Amino acid sequence: MELEARTMARVTARLVPFLIVCYFIAYLDRVNVGFAALQMNKALDLSSSAFGFGAGIFFIAYFFFEVPSNLLLERFGARRWIARIMFTWGILAGAMAFIPHLSRMTGMSNAHVFYTLRILLGVAEAGFFPGIIFLLTLWFPAKYRARVVGYFMAAIPLSTVIGSPISGALLSLDGKSGLAGWQWLYLIEAAPALILAIGVLLYLTDKPADAHWLGDDERAWLVARQAQERRHRESVRSFSVLEALFNPRILAIALIYFGANATNYGLSFFLPQIVKAFGLTNLQTGFVTSLPYIVGLVAMVYWGRHSDRSLERKRHVAIALVIAAGGIAAAAGLDNPVLKMIALSIAGFGIFGCLPIIWTLPAAFLSGAAAAGGIAAVNSLGNLAGFFGPYAMGWIKDATGGFGAGLLCLAGAGLVGAAAALLLHHNRALETLADPERDEPQEGAKVARS
Repeated sequence: MELEARTMARVTARLVPFLIVCYFIAYLDRVNVGFAALQMNKALDLSSSAFGFGAGIFFIAYFFFEVPSNLLLERFGARRWIARIMFTWGILAGAMAFIPHLSRMTGMSNAHVFYTLRILLGVAEAGFFPGIIFLLTLWFPAKYRARVVGYFMAAIPLSTVIGSPISGALLSLDGKSGLAGWQWLYLIEAAPALILAIGVLLYLTDKPADAHWLGDDERAWLVARQAQERRHRESVRSFSVLEALFNPRILAIALIYFGANATNYGLSFFLPQIVKAFGLTNLQTGFVTSLPYIVGLVAMVYWGRHSDRSLERKRHVAIALVIAAGGIAAAAGLDNPVLKMIALSIAGFGIFGCLPIIWTLPAAFLSGAAAAGGIAAVNSLGNLAGFFGPYAMGWIKDATGGFGAGLLCLAGAGLVGAAAALLLHHNRALETLADPERDEPQEGAKVARS
């Protein structure tokens, strides 16, 4: 259908590149602590377990504020709320550079200032990612979602592919103007968030009905198509916000996302230290660290499109998580740097290949405020792995002196997520019925009620 193709091409070109840039900066500011640790841990006298706790405590704050933030976004509109999020996280990400100064001012230890700023950063950023996912459900019909979320979430591996060498290079500014390299890293990488906050206010559009950059026929088609899909979902079952938050399927999807995130963040925060132990310079560490993420970048686009073609979700998620767990477990038993990086690159395919497909699962049966709340619940519960993964890695490293046992722990979390995906009740008919080439309801839709 020519109108559909033209409309979706314009929507994709307008929204996706800009949102990729926003998430690129968000993710870089979230995980650059892993590179800062190459200098910061010694400067602040942080043990591996203290660093892991501080890196992960971000997600505890994220957990408590995620759902309220996403409900406020649904109420006030994505444009204003996302701009607010980006501005506040930019300020706090830059404040990480001044931990020693804040320690002297407050009388707190360096570790406690580190913990406090990571908590505040979690509060500030809460709602950004699920808000964008909710925004994409407003703009993209079901059959486009896995690939579009894959394009958007490609910012995760992309931020490491590009950001790792940059972060490694910024550490070489050590001593410039009286600041350490890790301080320069925080300051320079925080600045784009403040600039993009203004860009969000000027550029983003809340919903298709407001898209004056679309032609009249394009806007009318998209509004009608999204309304048709919403009516279909709600004719099968309409959920309130509270029903969505405590729905068993939402809790199961959160468990899947927990397993995926445990592999992702547990590895992301410690990978620079694992690679640095090969005897590389900071700049070399940045380039080598990016290798699993290059594979992950390809996986996000390829595996998401593969899932969209068949509208099959569960097995695509489970297969990817098994690959992730297998690669991480293999890396735990390998000492050769080349073989270890090959195993971790295989893991990168699974870690990042599953992520965009996970986000098609709640959008298949929720809409409106229930979708905003349900997506935020999945993200907040699943992101608790962002605390437990790094903390477990740090604690095990201090206890054993190596990363092997910690990597096996992450692999186990990935297998739990894979099992949850296979056991999940997910009715593909809800998405199949959204295909505009299918005008009549199919028989399978009736069993979607739950």
